[in-house]
Amino acid sequence: MTMPSTPTILPLQGIRVLELCNVAAGPFCGMLLADMGADLIKVENPTGGDTLRTWPPITEGFSENFASLNRNKRSVTLDLKSPGDVARLRELVASADVLIENNRPGVMKRLGLDYDALKAVNGRLLYCSISAYGQTGPRASEGGFDLTIQAMSGIMSVTGEADGAPVKCGVPLSDFAAGLYAAYTIAASLRHVQQSGEGAHIDVPMLGTSLAIAALQTSEYFGSGRDPGKLGSAHPRNAPYQAFRCSDGHFAMAAGNNALWRSVTEVVGLPELLDDERFTSPTLRAKNQVALRDLLEMTFMQRDGAHWLAEFARAGVPSAPINSYSQVLEDPQVEHMDWVQEITLPGHNVTKTFVSPVKINGQGQPVRMNPPALGEHNGEVFADGQEVTAK
Repeated sequence: MTMPSTPTILPLQGIRVLELCNVAAGPFCGMLLADMGADLIKVENPTGGDTLRTWPPITEGFSENFASLNRNKRSVTLDLKSPGDVARLRELVASADVLIENNRPGVMKRLGLDYDALKAVNGRLLYCSISAYGQTGPRASEGGFDLTIQAMSGIMSVTGEADGAPVKCGVPLSDFAAGLYAAYTIAASLRHVQQSGEGAHIDVPMLGTSLAIAALQTSEYFGSGRDPGKLGSAHPRNAPYQAFRCSDGHFAMAAGNNALWRSVTEVVGLPELLDDERFTSPTLRAKNQVALRDLLEMTFMQRDGAHWLAEFARAGVPSAPINSYSQVLEDPQVEHMDWVQEITLPGHNVTKTFVSPVKINGQGQPVRMNPPALGEHNGEVFADGQEVTAK
């Protein structure tokens, strides 16, 4: 179903994107471009489509996980093992600006749909390949999922408590970092196409993007020669900067400089800590942060989290509750920004989704189209004589 029209002129309006992707990294990239106004045509296999369509929770036969990554898109079905459907895809490529695929390297070449084959159809095409390890190199043929890339990239080596088993980040960082890098590079490359008339093949490796967002950890290793370790919620270079126990649970507080540290000592009524030689600089406080945590928690355990959050807010020290998703999604700031909106699933079931958090000139990016049923837009996209532009 198409959402009500909007007068907003979006940055990528007029750009057509073909998305041949499954699950998270590629669909997230495509949705970011679609949120910014691109006409996003999602090309799916007719026997089931994007595998994310089967992921629970399922509402009246439709995946809410799928819905969260596929708004503002049109869905068409093509069997890319069928010569006739490959020909139809090549026709779509002729009018496209961007193609995104997240297959294992070599798959698109075997289908005759690799970059070299398609740039002969459209020399201005930006062809973005998202894969586990990149299109070339000793690991290029290996597959990967978010878990295995978090393990390979080092993310799991710095996640969790020091004496705990390996754990991944609860949010699929490697998938979504790759999607963000891909969308950013596509948007930047559209400028080059505009100036030169030449397309390009964009290679986005999940391993590389996962390492790229770990700049503080890799630089720590390069600078010290030592592997960063697991610190739980703590920080290797700042303290107090972690989750602290209080009488009714935990809260987070971050005093990342000397001025904020002074404010902490005032809030907890321990001005003598300012002169303690273990705590006179951020580096020393980080080095002695276990002892510092124990000292502070003796005071924090006397009151509940709401008390300490109020006190730190008055003192200007960054702090926050340890929210569940149900709690943060009901936070007044989320409501003020209008980030949670209703969408309608195929079958007319209404649910909610978290929309684009970005505003341009104070205006958010609209949900123009609900998540599509499989092949919902075959008729309009493949209409004889012309293709209908999404509204």
